[in-house]
Amino acid sequence: MTKRWTLLTQFSITTNTQTMKDMLGREDVLTLENAKELLFKSVHFKLLPEVEIEINNSLNKVLSRDIISPEDLPDFTRSTMDGFAVNSSDTFGATEGLPAYLNITGEVLMGKQPALEVKKGETAKIATGGMLPIGADAVVMLEHTNLVSEKLVEVLKPVSPGENTIQKGEDCKINEVVLNKGQRIRPQDIGVLAGIGITKIWTYEKPKVALITTGDEIVPASHPLMPGQVRDINSHTLSGLVEIHGGSAIEKGIFPDRYDVLHKAVEDSFKEADIVVITGGSSVGTKDITAKVINNIGKPGILFHGVSIKPGKPIIVGIVNEKPVFGLPGHPAAVIVCFEVFVKPVLRILSGETEKLHHRLKKTVKAKLSKNISSSAGREDYIRVFLEEKNGELWATPILGKSGLITTIVKADGTIVIPLRKTGLEQGTEVEMELF
Repeated sequence: MTKRWTLLTQFSITTNTQTMKDMLGREDVLTLENAKELLFKSVHFKLLPEVEIEINNSLNKVLSRDIISPEDLPDFTRSTMDGFAVNSSDTFGATEGLPAYLNITGEVLMGKQPALEVKKGETAKIATGGMLPIGADAVVMLEHTNLVSEKLVEVLKPVSPGENTIQKGEDCKINEVVLNKGQRIRPQDIGVLAGIGITKIWTYEKPKVALITTGDEIVPASHPLMPGQVRDINSHTLSGLVEIHGGSAIEKGIFPDRYDVLHKAVEDSFKEADIVVITGGSSVGTKDITAKVINNIGKPGILFHGVSIKPGKPIIVGIVNEKPVFGLPGHPAAVIVCFEVFVKPVLRILSGETEKLHHRLKKTVKAKLSKNISSSAGREDYIRVFLEEKNGELWATPILGKSGLITTIVKADGTIVIPLRKTGLEQGTEVEMELF
């Protein structure tokens, strides 16, 4: 099953695409708002094929069909406490000074339908999870009783109808929609599927994301370093981000800054992947070949090169034969910010996740800024921060450092954003922090 649509129906956008001048006077740097608008207007989201899978392999997959319960859960009324199954009317007015006395006629065995019936003035022993016998409508907790003999019990506290029980169908009823199409499967969702006897479900295939690292100075993480070389950080970081957000990462490797080599790597990646992400080669310079490769492989090519955000300003975003391609800067912090802002929403929607559920999964917390922080007007600044609690209040402390430093991300709990036209935020300002 396939379906096409654009995010014009899912995102509130403006219609005036504005550019801004960067420090070199170029006018091809878009505001973040307009960059997103252009991206979402241009991408055609084609849902991937459905596949039937076992629920034990469904974690983080997206449902392609509603899940309708074939039965009531639970399918019998059961006790939530150890105690005595009673007719609640027999306990009305019971106190420690004036208890109600009930005759014990038997015991409910676990995993079996009770053969006994609780009549007026009678009760039966029951354990947590036991099925309520006919005639009982509540359970008196063991702590609120006093055993007089093997056949007689004092009830020291009254119970109301249904108290200390889970009613038949209280969790979910037969023919009720339990999980919705477009929902990403969580551990608790797997649990409810097992509870209603569903062991196979239909999901969308995971989008495949090809990861290409460029740079003559980049070597694999396992290699010893020679002077001037750096180990590959970005492909490992991106691979984890892709997996977390519902994709399947394909690490294509490290490629030198040569047009012919990169062209073949990107061209091959589009044959097996739904999204291509290239790190490095996005800054303006003699070795900037990423943009040229994207434009020459397919149409329409580059949508924009440069966005007024920090870190991540030199990002490249394009479409090649209806598949999105992202050229991310080489600095680790910029890679993470650009992934969160541009790649993640495309990946999650391409995986079949609905827009409503996607926003519900966004985790934010409000905190006070612990110190003044400045910014340049005309760009959105993504500031790494860590949370700490002082006198019962949450405070966000900026972790300042260049975007090439990976440890600033490791120490951070999330990011805050200084808006486009702000020149900074003052200490004590309440900020919304998006958690990693």
